[in-house]
Amino acid sequence: MKEHLIELIEQNKFAQVKNTIVQMNEVDIATFLEELERPKLLMVFRLLPKEIAADVFSYFSYEMQAYIVESITDKETESILDLLFLDDVVALIEEVPSNVVKKVLKNTDLERRALINQFLQYPVDSAGSIMTVEYVDLKASMTVKEALYHIKKTGVDKATINTCYVTDSRRILEGVISIRKLILSDDDEIVGELMDRQFIYAHTLEDRESTAALFKKYDLLSIPVVDNEKRLVGIVTIDDIVDIVDLETTEDMQIMAAMQPSEEAYLKTSVWNLSKQRIMWLIILMLTAILAGSIIKKYNNLLESALILSTFIPMLMATGGNSGAQSSTLVIRGLALGEIETKDVLKVIWKELRVGLLVGFALSVVNFLRLLLISRVDLMIALAVCFSLYCTVVLAKLIGGFLPILARKLKLDPAIMAGPLITTIVDVCSLTIFFNISSKLLNI
Repeated sequence: MKEHLIELIEQNKFAQVKNTIVQMNEVDIATFLEELERPKLLMVFRLLPKEIAADVFSYFSYEMQAYIVESITDKETESILDLLFLDDVVALIEEVPSNVVKKVLKNTDLERRALINQFLQYPVDSAGSIMTVEYVDLKASMTVKEALYHIKKTGVDKATINTCYVTDSRRILEGVISIRKLILSDDDEIVGELMDRQFIYAHTLEDRESTAALFKKYDLLSIPVVDNEKRLVGIVTIDDIVDIVDLETTEDMQIMAAMQPSEEAYLKTSVWNLSKQRIMWLIILMLTAILAGSIIKKYNNLLESALILSTFIPMLMATGGNSGAQSSTLVIRGLALGEIETKDVLKVIWKELRVGLLVGFALSVVNFLRLLLISRVDLMIALAVCFSLYCTVVLAKLIGGFLPILARKLKLDPAIMAGPLITTIVDVCSLTIFFNISSKLLNI
């Protein structure tokens, strides 16, 4: 299909291009157009019917959306913006350059511009920043017949009609009702008697990650967003939550890899920006690692007396770092999914202690047998190494389980306490343990 379309474009057979491309899914159209050279992209985009063009536009990257807005006329911009949901327009304004923002606002009516300004005042990570105002609202006094007529009349431009929201004259949210329940009820039944008064909602200032957790916990497709007075101001739909989960997961992965979070695609991010995102954490970790060097220097006499001890340092540091990273990864995931809370810190420590004791024992036994039977090292050296390994693994498990919870308690992202940082901390601890145990057992 794509090869055929490209061939038609090269031959300037745009009538056939239009007939073919309108049969495709909007997401596939957006993906195909982004792969074209920009002048050709613009020509093909202008072939699309107005409704399809608006849907395709919403699936473009922000960079491509900015290019389209800059390249088309004010009239074309206005027609696209009129068909976009408000949350998509707000997201566009937040990401594109100022000259594009000016053109977008210029081609937006006063009422919608006021709503956009209101949305932009919400914190970036809040539910208010990702909600939309395109929802179906009903009145408790309506009959089912009146409600269905209202949905048919106004629902065409709404983000969803699966769930409708019942409000009073002051926009106070009184209940919710599904379209399924309305369809299956008698025409003369009253909405207020059918609606669900026990509903889940989010606050405008609630963290968007917490809002995403509500979707997962209650299997929601949409959720109402209310202000301090419980007035309905918008809804968040599942498509926005999927994007948020994707962004939060990417952010956590970047933090866990000791990088500053970025929403830019890797191939579209400049070398300079990639370097900036990484260099600060690398400097911090490098300076922290100097502690390990100072510990080795402190016990230089011990190493000179038993040079073979230095050959076990990489194994101890690597095993300790890996053990801590395993625990921190599981705890960070548990915190993210709501399976672990800060009050569970003692439960986590107790569980990781037992895991550390079992894992540490198994690793120490395997290593002890290897040292005696294969490496043929002195018995006391083998004992020093294996007892140090045992203590290191237990301590690493405790550190890996405790630090993410501490970060959450301090209002920090638990992902900070992941691989690189845990490894650096455990390295210092493992060296201290190893040298102290070795000096005691070997009497050096």
